This record gives sequence, C-alpha cells and structure tokens, in this order.
Amino acid sequence: MATSTCCSAPDRAAPLSGPAIHLSLSDSCLTTDRIRTLTSQIENIGDPRYVRALGHPLRVRILAILEERTASAVELSRMLQADIGVVAYHVRKLHQLGLIELERETRVRGAIQRHYRAYERPRVSDDAWEQAPPIAKQAAVDAALQQIHDYGRASNAAGGFDRRDAHITRTALRLDPEGWEKLARSLRRVLEDVAEIEAEVAAREQAGEAEPLEDVGLVLMQFEALPFSGPRPTHDA
Repeated sequence: MATSTCCSAPDRAAPLSGPAIHLSLSDSCLTTDRIRTLTSQIENIGDPRYVRALGHPLRVRILAILEERTASAVELSRMLQADIGVVAYHVRKLHQLGLIELERETRVRGAIQRHYRAYERPRVSDDAWEQAPPIAKQAAVDAALQQIHDYGRASNAAGGFDRRDAHITRTALRLDPEGWEKLARSLRRVLEDVAEIEAEVAAREQAGEAEPLEDVGLVLMQFEALPFSGPRPTHDA
C-alpha cells in the first residue's frame, strides 16, 4: 500500500452546478421521483453550495462513507457513533446541496428510511482548478485532508501499514518551475498506471482468476509547501 498525499489537479473532485434547492426530506408528501428531480447535482467546483457542503467535519465523514456504500441516516449514526438527529440533519443538507442522491426507501417498523449514495465526483481539469475561487479550493483540500487523516489513522490502528511492502514517505523538496512540472507529469503517469492496474484486476476478477481482493489506500500530494521551520501564518482573533 502506497501513501503520499493527493492533489494533482486532474484528481480533484468537483461538485455540480445549478441553483441551490431548499427541500425538507421530512415532507411525507414528496415522492422519491420528485425528490430526485428537485435536487440538482453540483457540477462546478465554483458552485457556492460546494463550500457550504464541506463546511462541517461531520459532513465530510458522511460523504466519505457514502462514496463507498449506500446508507441511511440510522446506519450512518451507528458507524459514526453520532446522534441520529444531528446525522439526519447533515444528510438532508448534503442532499439539498447536491452532493448525495436518494437511492431507495425502505419501511422499517412503520417508518420510512431513506438510503443515500454520494454522487460520483467528476475530476477537475488543471484550468478549472486554477480558475476556481480560492475559498472553494481550500474547502475541497480541507475535506480531502480530513478524510486522509481519518482514513490513515484508522487503517494504521488496524495494522494497515504492517506489510513489508507498505509505504509512507514525506519528502521536502526545493524545485524550480521546470522541476515542478516534471514532478507533476511523473505523478500523472503514476495515476495512469494505477488506473491500468485496477482495470487488470477487474478483468481477472470477472474471469474468476483473481485472488481475494483487499482494500488498498493510495494518496498522492504535490503542493507549494510551508516549511515547518518557516514563519507560520497569523490569524486575526
């Protein structure tokens, strides 16, 4: 398992565009089809809803789970060990803001449970990332860093780095513009290799030739660094 830390522009997830829709999912008169129709998916990282959606750490954790599986607010509250009312509120907000979709409804002891799944987040081009508002980029990166932190610490506690070929590296570099571009191209090639490896595994699995699959974490990051020994930014009280 390889670990670094991500933020190659083509890999950044974007949200979706369209006017913000305020919809209470507790309104029993709304059918599933109508709920799907009224909630517009985010397609542009500059969409103001995106920053709002990622503005709470619990929403970031909910999104991380719903990117992996479908779940109801009840199931999410158990996994996150959080109050069901608080979780349900943030699930409604994520749905209203266009980051998750209602997949199905089930009736449990006379009550309706709604099961959600995160929209697949489209990749953002270098140009789109460059033109996005700084606040949107910071929200996207902060959310990714929180997920990486939670993901890595939990996996580490479970022995995820115990294999002899597991890997984690933090490298401080000093590069000129040519070196930066060369490193960026190198990381893009790594991502292309990762996609090819995944496709090969999928083909072996479909043919019944694959060994048991394991969940593997891979994080890549390239960014303009603030050295630990350098002056720290100050924040007004």
